[in-house]
Amino acid sequence: MNSKVKPSEVLSKTIENLLNGQQPTQELLTDLLRLGAERILQETTEAEVDEFLGRGWYQRSKDHDGSHRGYRNGYTPVSFKTTQGPITLQRPRIRDNEQPFQSAVLSRIDRLEDRLVKLATEMYVRGLSTRDIEQTLVDGHGEAVLSRSVTSRLTEELYAEYERWAGQDLSGYDVVYLFVDGVYESVRRYTNGQTILCAWGICSDGRKVLLGLRAVASESAECWAEFLQDLKDRGLAHPLLVVSDGAGGLKKAIARCFPLADRGRCISHKMRNLMNKLPKDKTITDPIKARLKAVYYAVDLETAQGLAKAFIEEYGAQYPSMVTCFNDDLQACLVHLKYPHGHRRSIRTTNLIERSFVEQKRRTKIIPNHVNEKGAMKLVYGTLIRAARRWQRVTMDPADLVLLKTLRQTMCNNQNITLTDDRISFKLAA
Repeated sequence: MNSKVKPSEVLSKTIENLLNGQQPTQELLTDLLRLGAERILQETTEAEVDEFLGRGWYQRSKDHDGSHRGYRNGYTPVSFKTTQGPITLQRPRIRDNEQPFQSAVLSRIDRLEDRLVKLATEMYVRGLSTRDIEQTLVDGHGEAVLSRSVTSRLTEELYAEYERWAGQDLSGYDVVYLFVDGVYESVRRYTNGQTILCAWGICSDGRKVLLGLRAVASESAECWAEFLQDLKDRGLAHPLLVVSDGAGGLKKAIARCFPLADRGRCISHKMRNLMNKLPKDKTITDPIKARLKAVYYAVDLETAQGLAKAFIEEYGAQYPSMVTCFNDDLQACLVHLKYPHGHRRSIRTTNLIERSFVEQKRRTKIIPNHVNEKGAMKLVYGTLIRAARRWQRVTMDPADLVLLKTLRQTMCNNQNITLTDDRISFKLAA
């Protein structure tokens, strides 16, 4: 470009040639819109340079003391993709300036580009493949604004975000209720799918927070114990209640890592297990289901225990397998009745994360087999963390907090524990 001619003047001449028919074009209106936008932006950046230097094009400095803000030093071409096609601008360069020059208008365009990048990432997390994104984000000529390879690289930021999140300090969360569960994702290197362990909690201020995700070989006691220990190493204190399904390895890991906590059994999982022990006949299952709900949703623990005894006596001889399953882990199924009445709906199941898993599966089913663990984790994390941001709080009344502290005192009787800032959660003394 001729350094003696302003870029805006070059654009003005090009527009004039288009209007006079001196420059051929097949899309006159499209080209005029694009060049008009380029000229407006170019004139704006040139005006910004004039204001920054305190003098216009080819004007001498008016500073009599010899000071100056710098000199014009040509331009650097920069391109931006838009829905009307790419536009090219000349970014001004300034030399010998004491303060750096930055165009406000071009900075705003850069931020728009960043928004486009974030939009592509959000589209990926919400279920669009990289091919879908490439075909959706196109300009006026049908050309992809972001190619599939670029989109794939952008989604790598999801994994970097996951790694930062997975190492966050958890000491700021006063987790009263801890929930743990696992989900499986198809990964080509794993015949039975990749196991992903998940932990989330309800804090004493009512917040529901996603605490941890980790890909492991299986839901063994060792894998669960390592996962829970990592949460503790990152600052998670001892909760009052840990809710899970009935997997044996998980139960052992909870007892090892949180020995003083109550362990709650997810009622939804338990109900499914019990119904599987009965004939597929609604005239049989419906009355039993109603009796089970009366037990699990009783007003208090004493009432539930009485109803459970009556249930066993009535159905023990007729459906022994179902009653044996009912007896198994009965205390863990009823432990939520010790806690504040307003919290029971939130703490008797792992449905919160189960619903998020359903949403996550809807996203990940577009990729029947992830290439590797990294591909699975970035999409699972991206989906679950966005679901977690929409989780509603649990009401924590002053009376509820008093009851929780009383329960803590009961379970920690004769135990050497450490409290911080009058929190509900605690740490076992070394």
